[in-house]
Amino acid sequence: MSQSARDWFPEALDLDPLDQNARDVEPMDEKFDYAEEFQKLDLDAVKSDLEELMTDSQEWWPADYGHYGPLFIRMAWHSAGTYRTSDGRGGAAEGAQRFAPLNSWPDNANLDKARRLLWPVKQKYGRKLSWADLMILAGNVALESMGFQTFGFAGGREDAFEPETVDWGPEAELDTQDRFEEAGQIEESLGASVMGLIYVNPEGPDGQPSPELSAKNIRQTFSRMAMNDEETVALIAGGHTFGKVHGADDADENLGDPPEEAPMEQQGMGWENDHGSGKGGDAITSGIEGPWTQSPTEWDTGYLDNLLNYEWEPEKGPGGAWQWTPTGEELEDSVPDAHDDDTVTPMMLTTDIALKRDPDYREVIERFQDNPMAFGISFAKAWYKLTHRDMGPPSRFLGDEVPDEEMIWQDPLPDAEYDRVGDEEAEELKEEILSTNLTVQELVKTAWASASTYRDSDKRGGANGARVRLEPQKSWEVNEPERLAGVLDTLGEVQAEFNASREDDVRVSLADLIVLGGNAAVEQAAADAGYDVTVPFEPGRVDAEAEQTDADSFEALKPTADGFRNYVADDADKPAEELLVDKADLLDLTPQDLTALVGGMRALGATHQGSDMGVFTEEPGTLTNDFFQELLGMDIDWQPVTEARELFEGFDRETGELRWEATRADLVFGSHSRLRAIAEVYGAEDGEEQLVEDFVDAWHHVMTLDRFDLE
Repeated sequence: MSQSARDWFPEALDLDPLDQNARDVEPMDEKFDYAEEFQKLDLDAVKSDLEELMTDSQEWWPADYGHYGPLFIRMAWHSAGTYRTSDGRGGAAEGAQRFAPLNSWPDNANLDKARRLLWPVKQKYGRKLSWADLMILAGNVALESMGFQTFGFAGGREDAFEPETVDWGPEAELDTQDRFEEAGQIEESLGASVMGLIYVNPEGPDGQPSPELSAKNIRQTFSRMAMNDEETVALIAGGHTFGKVHGADDADENLGDPPEEAPMEQQGMGWENDHGSGKGGDAITSGIEGPWTQSPTEWDTGYLDNLLNYEWEPEKGPGGAWQWTPTGEELEDSVPDAHDDDTVTPMMLTTDIALKRDPDYREVIERFQDNPMAFGISFAKAWYKLTHRDMGPPSRFLGDEVPDEEMIWQDPLPDAEYDRVGDEEAEELKEEILSTNLTVQELVKTAWASASTYRDSDKRGGANGARVRLEPQKSWEVNEPERLAGVLDTLGEVQAEFNASREDDVRVSLADLIVLGGNAAVEQAAADAGYDVTVPFEPGRVDAEAEQTDADSFEALKPTADGFRNYVADDADKPAEELLVDKADLLDLTPQDLTALVGGMRALGATHQGSDMGVFTEEPGTLTNDFFQELLGMDIDWQPVTEARELFEGFDRETGELRWEATRADLVFGSHSRLRAIAEVYGAEDGEEQLVEDFVDAWHHVMTLDRFDLE
């Protein structure tokens, strides 16, 4: 096999995430608008087709208990359950379960069959219904078909056509774990406890039936999705009310390769099973075998009753995995077999027993058992949160089943009860802002601090809402709280004076004013360099209030590093250039955008705490190409200041004089071959004008990332 540059130099900075932002791999034409297509759907007809499919058992993959509902619930759950708040990656929004590595994770074993069962429905509705929406909708219909009333469903998830670049963990093999910073403490950026599992090992940590340690892992992994104890218990108990697990025999001895490694003739399906018929009663998934309740295709409190009312002990099941069996005889042979006329005994997972042993979880399950309605409501809302969390604000939600109620986790925004400013008012406001004592650097950094919180991974953050003035953002170290407070006070005075002077209904929000101030500063800096540019401005942002802001949840957006402002926190665990690329990816930037923005921000002097790091110019605040000219020339000899090569000093080769100071986030644009190639365009004698134009385009892109109303 031929070797790529990445094979030869695996340690080189990887720009693949930004390349994904740059190229269009969709087979749809440019005019394709998924939201428009989805609105053409007859959602009731789709749900009717899905409900009919639920009980249309196929010989090639028979339905347990004659109903595919539990299988589709698992598919939907595992599609959404990869979401993590640390970086907003994972989740159901792109239908990523169709691609490696997720399609071949051990925890997703046999979900290839679930998706293949859905193909006739996908084929029928084509581009009007994405796989991402279909998988979640199938989960909802499955719940409804078994007697549960869901909270709602929103469409609007566009399919990806290649896997998202995600750091799923440090392990080189699936079903292994090397992600614990200390005993029981999962590495902070990750969501699951084991490579290839959605959450935790159902047998218990390290495959040992320890409910107490399992409870600790459960609490960590579910909190990484911003789920509290009640939501966690509701999801586990609600999900395990249905279906069964499959472990007719040992998985290692009987299952073939997963889909991504399976032979071509299997056509994208994996885990070929040599045990018996390989399906139905002989199916093997987790290696654990049995149902949880006496009615596996009905919504009831059977799971809670079985868990709480009986005692359980660990044993090895027929698949060789640890599971729990009732100690008495009351539950023996109390459940119909999934595929024949026999009866079987219910089982529990170590993760189920963990809910009973942990005092806080137990309090919740006892309350749910006493109040089934509360259990149903909690599961409905937790399921909705699980399956919609990564879709962003409700304004992106489509369909007739979107609930009227907005939840705090959706980062709600108030309606504007005024008219937005027009072009004339915007120009007036820019003049007012520039006439204050605020500097170009202060205006640029404040606008950047507000807008760059956006994460394209889960559509959270951004300038709309002006949450930079609220906790926790206003206290983040990266935002220089004292300076930020002063800038916001001054902008607040401009806002108050403008709004008070109006005799009509036109008002300006602070959110709009923050962005407008940054735009005005960029235009001024370009003018000082000799370029007449206008940064596009689209008014319409509103100001959120503290009660609309979940401060704990927003803390997940706090950047470990922001290379655009040349900031790296003390606890950063990756090189600055890798963190810079990661930040650029979350901002949906291309390598060209990244290069233009960093070069422009350095020329503007928009660095954290006004540091000289990377500001290779005698005219900071002027939008020149000095950063690239100085970095790419041969007049400077760069030397590391520290053994870790995090900080550098640049000396004049002729005089030996110290000229510049830099970080890895600066020097990478001279050392990395691809970034240098782009930098050379901007650093040429005729490259400055293009830099200004590209900086303005990229700046505007960041300022409007969360303006879904403009799409």
